[in-house]
Amino acid sequence: MAESMLLLAIDTCGPTGSLALGMVASGEVHILGETSLDGQRPSETLVGSAGEMLRMAGVQLPQLGAIIAVNGPGGFTGVRVGLAAVKGLAEPAQIPVVAVSRLEVLAAKAGAPSDSSSSLGWKAGVDSAALDAHRGEVFLRVGGPDGQARELLAGAAELAAIVTPLQRIAVCDDTAAELLSAAWPDAELVRVAAPTAADALRLCAPRVAAGEFVDLALLDGNYLRRSDAEIFGEAAAVAKA
Repeated sequence: MAESMLLLAIDTCGPTGSLALGMVASGEVHILGETSLDGQRPSETLVGSAGEMLRMAGVQLPQLGAIIAVNGPGGFTGVRVGLAAVKGLAEPAQIPVVAVSRLEVLAAKAGAPSDSSSSLGWKAGVDSAALDAHRGEVFLRVGGPDGQARELLAGAAELAAIVTPLQRIAVCDDTAAELLSAAWPDAELVRVAAPTAADALRLCAPRVAAGEFVDLALLDGNYLRRSDAEIFGEAAAVAKA
């Protein structure tokens, strides 16, 4: 990595989207700006908000060393809009992109020490995480003994079929916490604030340094659940048949 590098992170997967601009220098991450997209229509404001953030910082798009894209899981429309913006910003200027799961960011945030706000990367102490997926389900990340994690959409039946993880589970909302407590009463739930684009930027800065970029043409959402159009369209087709 160069002595200093500018990074832009975009997360539109949760109820509140966010953008963050950061600089990596001398082994530390410095957040230069962060903005929330709460109450806005991301499809109409996201690219404009990113441009305004860069302008306020005196940065032009080609100066970015990489863009960090939180690619799900989350609402289908939010994930899709965020990735479309990432591709629209990255492709013309040939900016490399790192993709990361929102569940992984949440798990890392729960395990990060309180004084890690400017350190380069996090050493996560929590391997598992869960987010409210609505409809009585959670988006779940389950850490494995080999250090590998798997992510899935889980309701009560799926949770009952999973051996209770021995490690702690990061949560940031009441609904996910209630579902996990009902299924796994002995599990230790670690409550933290919802992950943001700034959190994703801190986590992924070392991946930028390592060149762990995705092929922009193959970048897709980590949806875990099919869209409503697919679900209800399939149901309608079955009913009609």
